[in-house]
Amino acid sequence: MEIQQTPDKHPVLGGKAYVYKRKRSNYWQCATYLRGYNYRASTKESYLHEAINYAEEWYINLRGQASVGVLEPPAQKQEKEITFREVADKFIEEYSVITEGQRSPAWIEGHASRLRVHLLPFLGDLPISKVTGGKVQEYRVFRMTPQKKKNPNAKDNRPFKEGAVPAQKTLHNEIVTLRQVLKTAARHGWIESVPDLSAPYRRSGKVSHRPWFSPAEYQQLYKATRKYKKEALPHLTWAAEQLHDYVLFMGNTGLRPDEAKNLQHRDIEIVEDAATGERILVIEVRGKRGVGYCKSTAGAVRPYERLLGRAKKKKDKDGNPVYPQLSDKVFPGSHVKMFQNILEREGLRLDRDGKARTSYSLRHTYICMRLLEGADIYQIAKNCRTSVEMIEKHYAAHLKNTLDASAINVRKTGYSQAKNDREKH
Repeated sequence: MEIQQTPDKHPVLGGKAYVYKRKRSNYWQCATYLRGYNYRASTKESYLHEAINYAEEWYINLRGQASVGVLEPPAQKQEKEITFREVADKFIEEYSVITEGQRSPAWIEGHASRLRVHLLPFLGDLPISKVTGGKVQEYRVFRMTPQKKKNPNAKDNRPFKEGAVPAQKTLHNEIVTLRQVLKTAARHGWIESVPDLSAPYRRSGKVSHRPWFSPAEYQQLYKATRKYKKEALPHLTWAAEQLHDYVLFMGNTGLRPDEAKNLQHRDIEIVEDAATGERILVIEVRGKRGVGYCKSTAGAVRPYERLLGRAKKKKDKDGNPVYPQLSDKVFPGSHVKMFQNILEREGLRLDRDGKARTSYSLRHTYICMRLLEGADIYQIAKNCRTSVEMIEKHYAAHLKNTLDASAINVRKTGYSQAKNDREKH
């Protein structure tokens, strides 16, 4: 909280404390807000500069006591400290307004759900200053302890599995929400700083790649979907045709599944690329990163033309076929169950590391394919609306084609001659 200077009130140490004068008093008083309490004292000084010197030493002494854990609260608490629950309510109120149009409603609802189901029952009634790094570690231990009964705050209909623990990504998202709440408290001056929330005892994360389909496996997959659309039962034919084109479309565009779900026909344009002379798709993408753009490979054009020319599953009231309009979604149905069944049947459900493949693996396949072809990693990152850092972290196994041996195996001038002279002697 910034202290405004007035004739009777002056900030000390950049606003960490201040001195002020009471009416009918010749002495300056000093005050500060520390660890959830208001502290006040009389400087017993009549001159401002001497009062400021006293206040500086007084504040530093309080901070020293607080750092070694011997600072006692004042005899009477001046005001009730705000709780974690109240700060969480403030965070949701601000976050939903400030991020409007930048974050999807589902992402905002995710923060609210994590607070309601997990964080508030554990931390809600604590004063915000008591939410320390140690308390957060207690929360981690609690969440990673196998539970014997269903969380009563959960509102989903999924069956309870005794002994289950949350995935690391789930727990990470909960800590992200917790950090955002603590940042809100710090911005409003309710705590001095955000405590250290990093997980102790954690080793450095090893480099691993995400589950993808190798070129041979991807060929096996789309041949299987092509075969299935010919052999599917009549009531499944339309869905099988959609799935086949979905596999080819995703493998040649690198879109995220949620981006493909939001995609409408008006977001896609078939153009002739001036650089390559090939027909490609230019796609306006809407997803977790907001609005972005993607240029497909030539292999995505024919599947999209089939999607655009395929009549909808339902006919009009006269029994005539209805074809997609510009405002219709490209993939109106869900392909998850059928996709997983084909993976199981073809033995492609798990990769060599035992990781389960999903529709997200088609995006990973696109990125890996481009790396194996020697494409520029920066251009791939831009086209996939991600960062070079993320690609290097999760697709490092496929970066060998981006390494320049001539730039790596450099020798200084005279190195070879000196080496030959040493071998002779």
